[in-house]
Amino acid sequence: MKRFLTTCSGILAVCLVAIALQIFLYSPISPELLELPPALFASKLPTNKHLQGVIKLGEGFVVAAEDVAVDKEGVLYTGTRDGWIKRLHRNGTMENWKKTQGKHLLGLATSKDGSIVACHAELGLLKVNEDGIVVLTSHYNGSKLSLTDAVVEASDGSLYFTDASSKFGLEEWYLDFLEAKPHGKLLKYDPSSHETSLVLDDLCFPNGVALSRDEDYLIFCETWKFRCIKYWLKGENRGKTEIFIDNLPGGPDNIHLAPDGSYWIALVQWVTEGFEFLHTSKTAKHLVATFPKLAKLTYSALKKATVVNVGADGKIIRRLDDPDGKVISAVTAALQHEDYLYLGNLNSNFIGKLPLKSI
Repeated sequence: MKRFLTTCSGILAVCLVAIALQIFLYSPISPELLELPPALFASKLPTNKHLQGVIKLGEGFVVAAEDVAVDKEGVLYTGTRDGWIKRLHRNGTMENWKKTQGKHLLGLATSKDGSIVACHAELGLLKVNEDGIVVLTSHYNGSKLSLTDAVVEASDGSLYFTDASSKFGLEEWYLDFLEAKPHGKLLKYDPSSHETSLVLDDLCFPNGVALSRDEDYLIFCETWKFRCIKYWLKGENRGKTEIFIDNLPGGPDNIHLAPDGSYWIALVQWVTEGFEFLHTSKTAKHLVATFPKLAKLTYSALKKATVVNVGADGKIIRRLDDPDGKVISAVTAALQHEDYLYLGNLNSNFIGKLPLKSI
């Protein structure tokens, strides 16, 4: 019996050493601890069920419509994870408009010339119109953009856009989350010179970006920091940054300017309640990164939906929820057009349309 126990102990020790080597030597990340905001699961604004009142547009015709854009004619555009840019006409008809290579369409913006500017995680920044698809930029400083995420056009035609991570691609976004290091950039594309320049570096998963109504500053979302940053474009503070809003009750995804000068920000709950400890332990991070199936335990993005309307002063005006994902979940974009809020999302086969007068 003693020999048997000794043998078992030896086997167990070898197994534990093998697992430890697998975790620490072959882990794809070099993590930092992530500071979670105190408001992550508690907010001054109580949850509600307003988003359960959405109208379902294009149901069954779209797949994971991350973002939405509306042109001057009121035509609604979205990019889906099957590679199509689709559009919904005012008469209610929806069409497959333009097909891109790959499947990773993310942020969209309308251009003053009538084109759509699309972010493709792998291909870069695309210009899309009736004539076809043109890659505007796919590299910065000799290196390929690996996760082109969101874009906005200024009145002079300049395009401000985010490259969320220079280390991990879209399929590995959760590794960037676990590593919690600043791999992202805010960039500017000049349509006259066709050059891409750096605006800001060392950002933690920069995501959505929006200009102010007067274009004196822009705001971008730093998802893993649970905050949005203001970057001044004009005036005595030009080139400086400041926190616009922080301690958000979810990771900010896309941000869109509202007609009244406020902003609509989609919040995604990437951290599962009860698993906060994961982000305070480097060992736990290595374990999850090494065994990807465990990653599903680290976030609950598919279970609920939240968007917030934030004033130009950085204060939350109102909050809209589907707290249990009964109708819509994983909302990643909220765009106001006329009296409706259009909602892009990752988990439904439709675009949400919420009548704002009803709330």
